[in-house]
Amino acid sequence: MSLVRVANLCKDFRVRKRAPGMLGSLRSLFVSHWETRHAVRNVSFQIEPGEIVGYLGPNGAGKSTTVKMLVGILQPTAGWVSVEGRDPQRHRTQVTRNIGVVFGQRTNLWWDLPLVESFRLLRHIYGIPEGRYRASLQRLTEVLEMDDFLQTPVRLLSLGQRMRGDLAAALLHGPQIVFLDEPTVGLDIVAKEQIREFILTVNRERGLTVLLTTHDLGDVERLCPRVLIIDKGALVYDGALEELRQRYAPYRTLVLDLLDGAGGRLELLSALREFPRPQEAGAAPAVVREEGSRFSIRFDPAHVAAPELISHISGRVALRDLAVEEPEIETVVARIYREGV
Repeated sequence: MSLVRVANLCKDFRVRKRAPGMLGSLRSLFVSHWETRHAVRNVSFQIEPGEIVGYLGPNGAGKSTTVKMLVGILQPTAGWVSVEGRDPQRHRTQVTRNIGVVFGQRTNLWWDLPLVESFRLLRHIYGIPEGRYRASLQRLTEVLEMDDFLQTPVRLLSLGQRMRGDLAAALLHGPQIVFLDEPTVGLDIVAKEQIREFILTVNRERGLTVLLTTHDLGDVERLCPRVLIIDKGALVYDGALEELRQRYAPYRTLVLDLLDGAGGRLELLSALREFPRPQEAGAAPAVVREEGSRFSIRFDPAHVAAPELISHISGRVALRDLAVEEPEIETVVARIYREGV
């Protein structure tokens, strides 16, 4: 049974429309004009136990609105949501006991209390037995490396420390699924890697299910085998990250550092002309960038085998170094935002 099920989910907001200028402001005092904005439009998906799913989209696409409906904060305009077989609106108490939520821009901790006191309060709120609470806190403190700041007031924590505290707070009661909304926003590289490693650890140890909304595509590449992409409120892609890369950026790049600059260039161009031409138009390997003795050759792995291309070139050209580069996921997702599916 799917842990999360969403079918034809919609959320509309009515927004007052005002005419510009002073006259328009005065007129709006007596006559109100409203328009409907469709934040989420007919979104459907399912999440299975143990999955880590990335939920991507540009600002204003509807990511956070979807998460707020999944956790019961917002009421859908149409469609339905099921978390562990329950409606988050009608069974909010039961659903809340089995989910964890982290909003990167907003903390769930008590600002003036030491971090550990926030955990103790949450223990009483969720009714966690003392033994289970101690074991859970000890494990979270160990994995998130929180020993040094457990007694520090939340307002004095760095952003990275506070985010680790928020993650611990979300998992203290042992939920089956956690919704993470921009959990690495504003963090430095070291803190981001700590958060990512922690998510992978709890997923591996507990089978924790994660829905991750983020603008940081490093999070997605590190964590999410599957992605959902939403744009202008509509779901435009649901599938494997690698399939997305292959569909929208099928080419790979062979980067070569030549041993002999000018002479090597002529030999390289000659080797490429001699390479067997694929039947598919535009699939032949071609130089796309030249920087001194470094050459970047684009090829389509569906028609040109990388080992065969490397063997052909290295047999004719003296090389200092080489590497095969995958297309960056940022480029893939940016293209989808720009052109659609």
